[in-house]
Amino acid sequence: MSYKTLLSGQIFTFDSVKEVLAKANEEKSGDVLAGVAAKSGLERIAAKEVLSQMTLEELRQNPAVPYEEDEVTRLNQDGINETIYSGIKSWTVAELREWIMDYATGEEDIRRVSKALTAEMVAAVAKLMTNLDLVYAAAKIRVPAHCNTTIGLRGTLSTRLQPNHTTDNVEGITASLFEGLSYGCGDALIGLNPSGDTVASLSEILKRFNEVKNQFEIPTQICVLGHITTQIEAVKRGAPADMIFQSIAGSQKGNEAFGFTTDHIREAMELLRKKGTGTGPNVMYFETGQGSELSSDAHYGADQVTMEARCYAYARVFHPFMVNTVVGFIGPEYLYDSRQVIRAGLEDHFMGKLSGIPMGCDCCYTNHMLAEQNDIENLAMLLGAAGANYILGVPTSDDVMLNYQTNAYHDVAAIREVLGLRPIREFDQWLEKMGISENGRLTSRAGDPTIFLQKGGRG
Repeated sequence: MSYKTLLSGQIFTFDSVKEVLAKANEEKSGDVLAGVAAKSGLERIAAKEVLSQMTLEELRQNPAVPYEEDEVTRLNQDGINETIYSGIKSWTVAELREWIMDYATGEEDIRRVSKALTAEMVAAVAKLMTNLDLVYAAAKIRVPAHCNTTIGLRGTLSTRLQPNHTTDNVEGITASLFEGLSYGCGDALIGLNPSGDTVASLSEILKRFNEVKNQFEIPTQICVLGHITTQIEAVKRGAPADMIFQSIAGSQKGNEAFGFTTDHIREAMELLRKKGTGTGPNVMYFETGQGSELSSDAHYGADQVTMEARCYAYARVFHPFMVNTVVGFIGPEYLYDSRQVIRAGLEDHFMGKLSGIPMGCDCCYTNHMLAEQNDIENLAMLLGAAGANYILGVPTSDDVMLNYQTNAYHDVAAIREVLGLRPIREFDQWLEKMGISENGRLTSRAGDPTIFLQKGGRG
């Protein structure tokens, strides 16, 4: 079936729903690389026009990857609430957008309808939104989750404290951890990307995180972001872990390229129920990022926004505690400059929330992109206004191990103050007990990691 529209005296024809979705996407270097992008701004507008009149039923009947070939598609399709779907399937994408944006449509309304949305529907409506639309719509939706504490409540902005180290030296990691805590970071997670992926190294870091968490009675969660199979083995051998992490993709082939299967996730969840140190019920942590499927030749000719939405459809099956897009980490082949990175961050956050998952963002870029720190700070502010569950914090915004830039520890405090946001309640109370904050503002003691040495920490 072909789709046509007349625009500025020119007839535009599209051969499939997948092509319409791809060419309706805002400009992304990854789509250009994949050969699926609109060839002009006019063609992009034409595709958006066609997409706006497409029904939700038509999108469901045309998943980006066939049902018979792909587990992600099957999990998404089989998980749809058919009763709710039957009431909205005749809506056009334009009608879905207008309904979400309507002042009268509240959070519970959106939460209910989200149960009937496939990934392709979620991606489609995002493509019809401006950046401000994406902020406004996302701000309507809160998706809390609970591990040891509750993330995502209205009025909060949490942080993942990322104390990465080039050699996984535990004392160096601890120094960075103390600095981050002293700036009020870490209420969502104390989570490290290891430079090595061995059971011994992961176990050693997890034990240190657990020692610090218990010694200072910090209300938070801990995780080391190794490969899921390494984490599983570490926990089996007695390492303390509140959660288990894995990067995910929008297709089964993409997940296989990451070296895991759905069975690994289910094994991890069952293991954490028996041996995990987190309370739960939400015990998984997933990361995504536009373009990952293209990098592994697992995109099936679909655009990167559509494939990213499929990540969130997959994630919600497992009721995670946190999900974030590492928005500018993959590089300029997929998101070329700051405009594309900011757009992708807002798209991903909105799509994650509309999919019903607790969504955050790593507002980041690499040095070979056309982006700078001002751009990432802009994105962080926009996400704070949009009600993101959390963002990341690293020392001085420079991750020396991963060699990329994201938000600094102190950036988070500034955004909270400007937007009138607070950390998770228990963590906020803990900061006050430690003398790091008072009435939601950092004190003169903030930024001094020796606080923890003075209180009996490691010398």
